Amino acid sequence: MNRKGKIRTLLKLLFGLVAVVFLAACGDETESESSTNNSGYDFVAGQESDIALTIVAGSENEILEPMLTQYAEEQDIGIGVDYLGSLDIMRQLQAGEVEYDAVWPASTIWLTVGDEHSLLKHAQSTSLTPIIFGVKQSLAEELGFTEGDVYTADIIEAINNGDLKFAMTSATQSNSGASAYLGFLTALAGSDGTLTEETLNDDAVQQAITELLSGVERSSGSSNWLVDLFVQGDYDAMVNYETLIIQANQQLAEQGKEELYAVYPVDGLSMADSPLAYVDDESDQELEDTFLAFQEFLLSEETQDFIEQTGRRSAMGNVRDSNRNVFDESLGFDLDTVINPIRFPSANVIQQSLNLYQTQFKKPALTVYVLDYSGSMAGEGVREMQAALEQVLVPENAEQHLLLGTSQDKTHIVPFEDDVQDILDASGNGEEMNTLYEEVMDIRSGGGTAMYEGIDAALTLLDEEYGEDLANYTPAIVVLTDGRPNGSMRYSEVEEHYQDMNRDIPIFSILFADSDEDRMEELAGLTNARVFDGRGDLINAFKQVKGYN
Repeated sequence: MNRKGKIRTLLKLLFGLVAVVFLAACGDETESESSTNNSGYDFVAGQESDIALTIVAGSENEILEPMLTQYAEEQDIGIGVDYLGSLDIMRQLQAGEVEYDAVWPASTIWLTVGDEHSLLKHAQSTSLTPIIFGVKQSLAEELGFTEGDVYTADIIEAINNGDLKFAMTSATQSNSGASAYLGFLTALAGSDGTLTEETLNDDAVQQAITELLSGVERSSGSSNWLVDLFVQGDYDAMVNYETLIIQANQQLAEQGKEELYAVYPVDGLSMADSPLAYVDDESDQELEDTFLAFQEFLLSEETQDFIEQTGRRSAMGNVRDSNRNVFDESLGFDLDTVINPIRFPSANVIQQSLNLYQTQFKKPALTVYVLDYSGSMAGEGVREMQAALEQVLVPENAEQHLLLGTSQDKTHIVPFEDDVQDILDASGNGEEMNTLYEEVMDIRSGGGTAMYEGIDAALTLLDEEYGEDLANYTPAIVVLTDGRPNGSMRYSEVEEHYQDMNRDIPIFSILFADSDEDRMEELAGLTNARVFDGRGDLINAFKQVKGYN
């Protein structure tokens, strides 16, 4: 029996033991009352106690969960799914450490770049969706984007004129951002449509891509969350999958808000093909047959019909007549024009492009960490926080996770206990960041939890030190605490301060130990941000949140 087979057998035995103990303790509890997912996976389809196939998938596949459930129940098996960014899936492949039976990222390019150890086989595209601009219809009309072809140069002109700003996922954290970015670069490369190392070093290309990315007003590490941000906030445009622009429009229409017009940059259009591939690290014919049967189900007529109803095109790039109404032609969605997606460059050019995005081309990040040094953090809590900060502050470590900032980045640390301690600062992506981390290591814990005072100090710093220059950065406040705020300041005072500033500054929170989740969600709701759970893996939570600015 191979390694994965042994793990699966142990899980079955463990679930069986848990079930016996649970039923003995709960007596007549119904199945529906005891069907909570305890497997550790983000989603389980079918039999939780009999997981026959494990998949790591991009978050854009969440909408297909009903289809997975149907299949798993018909086959009387369990399918365990963890959601991860496509570039994180790529990095697992590069490391040769994929603890899943199959991978399901958004695009084949991440299999091509990542599979350095030849782990994969049976790769098949399961659907197609282009990465496009969704622009408020009235603005698209004003910009002339509703009349004829739109080129990347037209988009840059609108940005330079101050007429267009947009939200987009990070090119180093999410496939939609990376694919759009590579599309922009390819368009700027010239008429031959080939992106090379020489192109990346061209001054005109570098200036143009920097101008285009200056139009990004909010960044995200997740394509799905970008939709949530857009629907909840007040933004003019976003770059995302065609299918997610369609889903965003459905939500906007339900709320009586203006819908988005679909804009397809003809010279720099990228396509996501959602490939499913088998991780063939050892011989296990039964597991391989299970995978192939599931893949065949995904490519069946019935399933492809369901996929089209979610706003994706079939694996062949078509849409059945019965599903064409999903793609509203009056909002620019175009099923009749033949799409000619860009030809992705070689793996080394993609890697160089991503490094340049993170360290040179994107708008500089302005990050303020508001960190808990109260008495309850003493010892293990502070050590865990320091270990996490080491991964995002120390340049050598940040570079490995494609989180190294630009030379124009600004980073601040606001430590708090009974009150706010001395604020620490660093600029750029080099030695000052090493010094900042060393200073963090010297901070001592003790006292109460003046979290709101810390956030208030962060807002004051951004307002007084940066003012109107904030528009030149992607700002974010990142809060970590292990308890409940108990200083003299109240949430209402922070809320008033934030609203008086009238600036779009997300306050992201990281849950740790006994954090008050309700208070964190309150801050996220106020600032169009989100909460990250660091209670199981604090290092990963810090890496995730850094991908949002």
